[in-house]
Amino acid sequence: MKKVQVLVLAAVASLTACSPHIHLDILGTSELQEVVLLPSAAKDKVLMIDVSGLISTTVEAGPLAREKDLVTQVYARLERAGRDPLVRAVILRLDTPGGEVTASDIIYHEVLRFKERTRRPVVGLMMATTASGGYYIAMACDHLLAHPSSLTGSIGVISIFPDVHELLGKVGVRVNVIKSRDLKDAGGPFREMTEEERRVFQGIIEDYYGIFLDIVLKGRHGRLTGDELRAAADGRIFTARQALKLKLIDEVGYFEDAFRKAKSLASLREARLVSYTHYPKIRSNIYALAPTTTPSLIPNEKTALDAFLASLKSGFYYLWLPEMR
Repeated sequence: MKKVQVLVLAAVASLTACSPHIHLDILGTSELQEVVLLPSAAKDKVLMIDVSGLISTTVEAGPLAREKDLVTQVYARLERAGRDPLVRAVILRLDTPGGEVTASDIIYHEVLRFKERTRRPVVGLMMATTASGGYYIAMACDHLLAHPSSLTGSIGVISIFPDVHELLGKVGVRVNVIKSRDLKDAGGPFREMTEEERRVFQGIIEDYYGIFLDIVLKGRHGRLTGDELRAAADGRIFTARQALKLKLIDEVGYFEDAFRKAKSLASLREARLVSYTHYPKIRSNIYALAPTTTPSLIPNEKTALDAFLASLKSGFYYLWLPEMR
């Protein structure tokens, strides 16, 4: 498969070099370009930004992508929007099971920072899944709307620490670890976790969980009490209607409802809907994810599930990770 990938890249390079009539826009434009998703005679704009996939600062979009991770993508769009006085509101379109604790908090912080320095509203539009870290980010929005079939919630923290010591023993591999103190290799994959180590990690999880609850109480201030939140924050997911009943969201509806709300919060009668992309030549619409990477030219033997699982590493996550057998 690697040989095939090399041949494909070589063919692309050859075509690009040898024929002045062939232009393959592999990397797209160097700067983000604005594309209009819904035209209007109005000059004012509502910007749609996608928060899609695993929330991470390390999982890259691809070797040919202009932007390398979700945090980078969201940050770049908020920064550009902040410089454009015609962008009067933002729709944050969320479709994510969550992800890394720090990455989720960074995006949440950047959305809040955008609102504070621009005084422009942000509406959260939940698509298929807005769970855990995705819901954490949604707490920075002024109004939360979910599609009728959305899944949301999963308020909580999970830690992942693979243990491969039995597998290594079966193939005759022994790992020697020299450490300064007993807990230096806590959570490592080469031995069983001790009860003391479990208590240490549980303490970290409880601290992150407390932060999550504080963020939700701040984001849902005046709409959700602490007792109501604790009853819902046991890690389970909810349908849109269940979430509305539990006061975790404000509305169940569709894109046009989110667009209407964004214009209303910005005191606009009409507005153009726009997005930013490095690939303006790729046609898009209100239901297509804003293209951030070029269509793949290289065969990939991994399935989407394989790639998702491979991206996970030891650590702590605001993530909905259903059990897989």
